[in-house]
Amino acid sequence: MTRSQLVLMSVITALVVLVVAVSGSLAEHSLREREMAKFTRSLERRAMLVRELTSGLPFDVAQRDALDAIADRAQRAAAARVTLITSSGAVVGDSDVPLGKLSEVESHADRPEVRAALEGRVGSSTRRSDTVGRPLLYLAIPDALGVGVVRLAVDVSDIDGAVAELRHSLIVAGAIGIAAAIAVSFGLSWLTLRPLREMRRAADSIAGGDLGSRLTARGIDELGGISTAINQMAEQIRERIEETTSEKDQLQAVLNGMVEGVLVVDIAGRVLLLNDRLREFYQIPNEVFGCPVLEVVRDAEVDALLGEAAATDHAVSRKITTIRADRRTFRVHAVRFPAGSGSRTGTVAVFHDITEVARLEAVRRDFVSNASHELRTPVAVIRGYAETLLDPAELGADDRQSALETIHRHAIRLSNLVADLLDLSAIEGREVDSEPSRVDVAELAARLVGDSKQRIEEQGLELELAAPAPAWAWARRQAVEQTLSNLLDNACSYTDAGGRIRVSVAAEGDAVMLQVADSGIGISPEDQHRIFERFYRVDASRSRAVGGTGLGLSIVKHLVHSMGGRIDVESQLGRGSTFSVRLPAAPSDRG
Repeated sequence: MTRSQLVLMSVITALVVLVVAVSGSLAEHSLREREMAKFTRSLERRAMLVRELTSGLPFDVAQRDALDAIADRAQRAAAARVTLITSSGAVVGDSDVPLGKLSEVESHADRPEVRAALEGRVGSSTRRSDTVGRPLLYLAIPDALGVGVVRLAVDVSDIDGAVAELRHSLIVAGAIGIAAAIAVSFGLSWLTLRPLREMRRAADSIAGGDLGSRLTARGIDELGGISTAINQMAEQIRERIEETTSEKDQLQAVLNGMVEGVLVVDIAGRVLLLNDRLREFYQIPNEVFGCPVLEVVRDAEVDALLGEAAATDHAVSRKITTIRADRRTFRVHAVRFPAGSGSRTGTVAVFHDITEVARLEAVRRDFVSNASHELRTPVAVIRGYAETLLDPAELGADDRQSALETIHRHAIRLSNLVADLLDLSAIEGREVDSEPSRVDVAELAARLVGDSKQRIEEQGLELELAAPAPAWAWARRQAVEQTLSNLLDNACSYTDAGGRIRVSVAAEGDAVMLQVADSGIGISPEDQHRIFERFYRVDASRSRAVGGTGLGLSIVKHLVHSMGGRIDVESQLGRGSTFSVRLPAAPSDRG
């Protein structure tokens, strides 16, 4: 039973109890009045009969014996107490008082019914008698001579009994009525409140997110109007939520499709919105909405930038490099929104990932610096010796020949450097003339080792080949030749006379392994991760002495990667180095 139903039942029951109580009280009062009126008329008639009995005697103290005897006889005839009173109020006869005690009875002149009778009227009164000690109804009329009073009194307990019976009946009837009222009020309240309960359930369902909940159509009364209004409201809310959800999904799709990271915070610096790209940038977990931005991105520079943007109407831009392991660099633009309004509801920041641009810029600067450094030496030498040759002063034949040889040597170095730079640029720009095909790396290595064997042995080095079986790779033949040639040149450059160079080729599952091992000077651990950089040399003076450009290993790395392969190095100082090139094997159904 609901509280509303209990209240309605209580109101109806209380109303019924009030009606029964008021009706019972009125009925009891009416019954008492009616019974009293009936008793009064009856007493009046009996009083008249008693007056006839006393018509021959004057009401005087001298006649007390006779009058008292008449009062006793009249009591039996009238079935009531009979009192005879003189005009002065003295009692000269009373059916309930012995004759000997009549003189002791107080004067009745002040009794209201006696005063009325002495005035010639019929007087009546209801009170407790001091003489007999019971509640009595008194009625007095003038005697036959008009100078005395005949008074009759009856006990009113009979009237009280009748009233008590009526009260009992009213109580029983009231109890039945209240029980019936409770039953009727329960049914009435249930029927009356049922539409309201349905409305509440529907409203709770709608508030809980069940926008498909609807009320049953009703009539044109007030409840029907409310039901219709609730249904219309639910439909409008559903449409608005669908529109909002669709717009939000579209916005989120647009944001997630952006290559830039987007972050929106409120005026207090709590996260309102961010896209997947920003999550990727800062490895942000899913549940971050409402969190302080510093807890989300963990970057004081971003927090400071957003604070600066929140304090001005102008856009704020800054380059930020993260302190994470991946060291990303962003160009962040932040602006307060809504722009141009007085309200400060938040800030939106867009993160442009310029990590690759920054890296390429650093590579470009390093390249320009290194290339300029590498080109400066041969150019300076060629220029110096050329100026010497242009000097009109006579030079000896030997000096002139030495100058020309130096110019020729550095010109060759300059030519090789330019050629390597062009090769490296073509490889990095994917400007290759041939497509991958089946290449027998073992056969190719055998040919290159055979062509280089005499030159390498002239340097006092021992060259060995281990390629017992064909090893077919899916690669570009020219790239493989250039890779092996550069690795051989690198091994020759960093291996002293008497050293040993070993080339091995073998098929290993889905790959072909090409290795060039030497017994040269080796590479320190701190240099091993940099030897594939442009112009990086483990021993710069040694490299220049043998005419190296510092680009050979960088070209090898790019060639191998362009063929889908991988290159690794293992080395120890003073014990040589081993370069391992892993190329994808050529399946039998290709080519």
